[in-house]
Parts: sequence; structure tokens; C-alpha cells
Amino acid sequence: PAFTALVAWLRRSWPALAGLVLITFPTWRFITTQSWSTEQGSHGPLVLGTGLWLLFRMLREADAIRKPPSPLRAYGSIAAFGALLLLFRAAAVIELEVYAMYGLFVAVLHAFIGGRAVRHLWFPLFYLLFAVPLPDSLVAALTNPLKIWISESAVSLLHFLGYPIASAGVMIQIGQYQLLVAAACAGLNSLITLTALTLFYVYLSHRANWRYMAVLTAAAIPIAIFSNLVRVLLLILITYYGGEAAAQGFLHNFAGMTTFAVSLATIYFLDITIQKIL
Repeated sequence: PAFTALVAWLRRSWPALAGLVLITFPTWRFITTQSWSTEQGSHGPLVLGTGLWLLFRMLREADAIRKPPSPLRAYGSIAAFGALLLLFRAAAVIELEVYAMYGLFVAVLHAFIGGRAVRHLWFPLFYLLFAVPLPDSLVAALTNPLKIWISESAVSLLHFLGYPIASAGVMIQIGQYQLLVAAACAGLNSLITLTALTLFYVYLSHRANWRYMAVLTAAAIPIAIFSNLVRVLLLILITYYGGEAAAQGFLHNFAGMTTFAVSLATIYFLDITIQKIL
């Protein structure tokens, strides 16, 4: 039944969807080739896939309160966001162009189901924002202080353990090797990914318990920071014992995947532990 309903909806809506794809194609091309291909935006396809799955799943729940707005309001919102999209594209302000595309998507959805149903879908719509690349300046403002703290903590700990290590500015010296702090701490971008996936997991498991959702989501931040500290320690030690080639090759990616997997597992077991205590 769900598949049949989806096919019927696509038959009714294909002109609007075709127009949406046509006007947003250049923006999507930038996101997929320039953002999702980098470590900072590699979580985008995963968030988009899971977000759309949840959105279509909840659309069936929202069908009972579906009430499309007047044509003037619907077409007015679509025209406004479409104009903003083209304006920001012409001005080459890609960050604002991406958010205008998101607004256009919501405006088209609002035209079909109405404001009350859109509010019912607030979580998948909010979650899908994590698939949109954040401005580089905002990412730098959020992560640079943490990068500095993580690198200094790693250097202090290894120095205490007797390793020949020191730091100067953005460089870490370990034995005869040098590491760039920005490269060593690049995995801190997983903070955004882990927060998004934690929100998704917590909402599916505990959508009726707001306090529980807030506690578990807040726990994702220190877990991600600690996991990245472990990642930096691993990369420094791999460099010291295996050389720069080992640290920048397969083991670099393996360290990132391992620490991220540990973070997700920690969130899961923390959830189980809290449920047993409560």
C-alpha cells in the first residue's frame, strides 16, 4: 500500500518535481562534487538518504491533517524562494544558494500538504539540514578552538608518557616527523555527523521523551571530542612508529572510521545503560 500510494503521488506531482529538479540541478551538482566529496561533507549522502526515508514514512502520518494552502500563498512562497535561489546563484554566494534551495523544497512540500502537516514533519526537515554543507567560516569558528585544545592535550599526554614530542603553532613535532594540526584534527568534522546520526537514532527510539532525547544528544558532543582526541593520538603514534606515509595512507582513514564507529557504539551502549538505570 505504501508503494502504491507513493507511485500515485509521483504521478500527480511529477511536473512540480521535474521543475524542482531542473532549477536546483546546478546546486546539487556543486553539493555532490565539491562538498560531499570532502571529509567535511562525506556524511551528506547518508543524512539525505535516512532523512528522506523518514520524511516519506511520516508523510503517511501527516496525511490525516493534510490541508493545502491557497494557491496565492503556495505559489508566492515557491516564487520567492526560487527567485532567491537564482539571485544567490548569479551572485555566486553558494552557501546562501544552498539554503535557498532547501527553502524552495519546503515551500513545494507546503504547497502540497499545508502548514499544519509541515509542522508535523519538523524533525525530518530539521534533520535534512545536516545534509546541507555549512559555511566554511562557521565550521572554522566551531572547530578551530577544539582543534587547538585536542592537539595540545595529545601533545601534553604523549610528552608525559616520555615521547619526544612538541608543538609550535599549527605544527606537531614527533621524533623526526612533523604533522599539521589541521590535518591531524580533520576528523573533528565527525562531530557534525555524529550529532546528526544521534538525533536520528534518538528520535526513532524515544520521540515521545523530550528530556531523554536532549540528554542523549548532548552526550554525543563530548563523546565526539574524546573520540577525536583518541584519533589524533593514534595518528601521531602511527607517524612515530610507521612514518608519514603510513599515517597519511590507509591507516589514516582506518583511524577515522574506527573512532567514528566507537563513537556510535558508545552512544548505543549509553542509551541501553540509561534505560536500565531508569
